[in-house]
Amino acid sequence: MSKEQAAERLTAPVTELHVNGNRVTVCAEPSKRLLHVLRDDLLLTGTKRSCEIGRCGACMVLLDGRPVNACLAMLYQCSGSAVITVEGVAPQKSGELDPIQQAFLEEGGYQCGYCTPGMVISVKALLDFSPEPTDAEIVEALSGNICRCTGYGGILRAVRRAVELRRAERS
Repeated sequence: MSKEQAAERLTAPVTELHVNGNRVTVCAEPSKRLLHVLRDDLLLTGTKRSCEIGRCGACMVLLDGRPVNACLAMLYQCSGSAVITVEGVAPQKSGELDPIQQAFLEEGGYQCGYCTPGMVISVKALLDFSPEPTDAEIVEALSGNICRCTGYGGILRAVRRAVELRRAERS
């Protein structure tokens, strides 16, 4: 870190967030994008940087339970909010995957994997709101996420499988 960067950090405003269940204090300009705070300051690199204009969904996070493109959210807009990244989706138990993550693995809902964190977040938002979604609801929920590799077949199967896995968990 250069002297200029260190001086900036000392004078930057402080913002509090709750990231993946942990209270976090961030020293950064209020206009800094949430994406950059997560990746660069908090080292949560599961949230991917791609288009940076809110079109691809690779940077999707949950902000107070709602899916949001982190590349469009400014730090000041998130002050005091709960942020869930893909790192916070799985239970805190060591080695366990969330049923959504498990379903993506089982059904081949990824190829290169770059879009997968955003897809997982969008699916989590959908299933938290509608545990038994219709195919139309699934397509709508994923409409903000672009995959350039798989053709979406595996992704749609993964969502349907996640519904089954979550149903089994509830039983």
